[in-house]
Amino acid sequence: MAGNSLTREITDALTPVVLELGYFLEDVQVTRAGKSQTITCVVDGAKSLTLDEVTTVSREISNVLDVAAFLDDQPFTLEVTSPGIDRPLTQLRHWEKNLTRLVVVTLQDESTVQGRITELSEDGARLIENIKGRMKEHKVKFADIKRAQIEVEFNRKEQSAE
Repeated sequence: MAGNSLTREITDALTPVVLELGYFLEDVQVTRAGKSQTITCVVDGAKSLTLDEVTTVSREISNVLDVAAFLDDQPFTLEVTSPGIDRPLTQLRHWEKNLTRLVVVTLQDESTVQGRITELSEDGARLIENIKGRMKEHKVKFADIKRAQIEVEFNRKEQSAE
């Protein structure tokens, strides 16, 4: 339970700092190893972060944690990273960031739909699936989605959304 409390305190302290920099604090994880601990912060933006942006965010997060009373001067290692391609799409901004990408959606009834994200609204997405040269449209409501994840495409050719 103490780990959850510490994670919450770190999240509460860092969220305003990360937001002020123009990014989102997606996740905080605290891993203990003996007397040391690793604090991993997953930070995202409207577009993928560059190495320079990650460095800037890391510096600001470190400044906050270095003086945080709730860490009780315990040694820690800070890791700041951005979400990987395998991160589930759980918020509208995740979908917006991946417009035109291929997505695999598992619906609440366990059926799956695959297609390129072509259009978004507040309550759902329009996907276009290419089946042997024939285009099939899927309209998926966010409320019906159990899990959605970007499909990795190698040698992707830029194409129009239609």
